Amino acid sequence: MKDLELNEQIRDREVRLIDTDGEQLGIMSAKKALEIAMEKRLDLVKIAPQAKPPVCRIMDFGKYKYELSKKEKEAKKKQKVINVKEVRLSPSIEEHDLNVKANHAIKFLESGDKVKVTIRFRGREVGYVELGQKVMDRFTELVSEVGTVEKKPVMEGKNMTMVLSPKNN
Repeated sequence: MKDLELNEQIRDREVRLIDTDGEQLGIMSAKKALEIAMEKRLDLVKIAPQAKPPVCRIMDFGKYKYELSKKEKEAKKKQKVINVKEVRLSPSIEEHDLNVKANHAIKFLESGDKVKVTIRFRGREVGYVELGQKVMDRFTELVSEVGTVEKKPVMEGKNMTMVLSPKNN
């Protein structure tokens, strides 16, 4: 978009010219092509600079830019932004607390967000990684109706992390 050359910026000696309705007018000098565009009160835009000779088109460049921006806005509207929410657990978490955290995660997953589950091991807890693994497995069971494991539980330093993503309905 930004690298398109138009009108006087086109320095090539010869160009292949395409009219507003897509009809090819043939190969001619850039000067003559620019004159034809000026007669029609439109812009001469180089659309294929790598071709031999380069291809130029007669068009209303302002209208073209406007149409492009409209298409970009439309594409942006249809885009779904996925956030990553985090739920923190501990290896010695009680059943009720785990259920509460799972309910939070279920809400996040239902709204289309991913959930990063983290267990932080503090002090001597690092020696009991299998407890953390059991908590992760239990948590996965609780949210299995609405979410699937995208990244299995992995130890990273003193933290064990896992990523859940919403199930596709």
